[in-house]
Amino acid sequence: MRICFILNPMSGTNRRQDVAGLLARYLDPARVTYEVRHTEYAGHAVLLAREAAEAGCRVVVAVGGDGTVNEVGRGLLGTGAALGILPRGSGNGLARHLHVPLGLSAAIKRLNAPEFQRIDVGCINGHQFFCTAGVGFDAHVSKCFAVAGTRGLATYVKVALHEYRHYQPTPVQVHFADNVLQTNCYVLAFANAAQYGNNAYIAPNANIQDGLLDLCLIDALPLLRAVRVGVGLALGNLPTSSAAVYHTAQQVRVEAAQPLGFHVDGDYKGEAIHFAVELTPLALEVAV
Repeated sequence: MRICFILNPMSGTNRRQDVAGLLARYLDPARVTYEVRHTEYAGHAVLLAREAAEAGCRVVVAVGGDGTVNEVGRGLLGTGAALGILPRGSGNGLARHLHVPLGLSAAIKRLNAPEFQRIDVGCINGHQFFCTAGVGFDAHVSKCFAVAGTRGLATYVKVALHEYRHYQPTPVQVHFADNVLQTNCYVLAFANAAQYGNNAYIAPNANIQDGLLDLCLIDALPLLRAVRVGVGLALGNLPTSSAAVYHTAQQVRVEAAQPLGFHVDGDYKGEAIHFAVELTPLALEVAV
């Protein structure tokens, strides 16, 4: 089996790991031939992944966090190659959902004889996502986190607590199936997988192979509800906490009263007033 590893040298909190040495140590040469390519700029992994698939690689592995995973996954859509993951990011949401070992040694060993399956792929305003997308406060925090200077859960929590004091919800209309919701949006998350990362379960009932997105709506976040949301994210029981409202849909349209920021797999993408969100069932093969 031929594998291409696409490594983002800037991803994650531990950039001193000897990935090349671990690959040489734990990959079985009787089963696997491989190459390693490094990304050089944002979006480069999309191109490298597609080139690897066109060159005949059966598995193309994202070595990095959810942003790198997103780029590699996008590059593999419509090809005959499967996405693998060596989790090296600060959140590793998709890796956790797919039960990929978080230790690099164990994750590499698994690639000697991976299991193949297909997963759904989401899209918001033309941007594909595999784990979660969202509008509102989580997107705002993603924007601030990107320029925070450090990575990791502690930094994310610090940024979220700081921005919580100032953020205000926005009126929105949410259209899906035969439903129209007139509500405020503090957070509107579109979950293909169960969590943001770091075991923060925004939609613990999400099934990445059921052809549906789980919508999580939080219309306001006063202090007591914020505490319930935080506990619910950590314990995985947010749907039963009464702090959020959930729906499922394959297609969603959102109209906001003013521009709202949005994120894709944790990466901030900008602002919009109109959002078109849809899910394509089983559009990506993964090797886990």
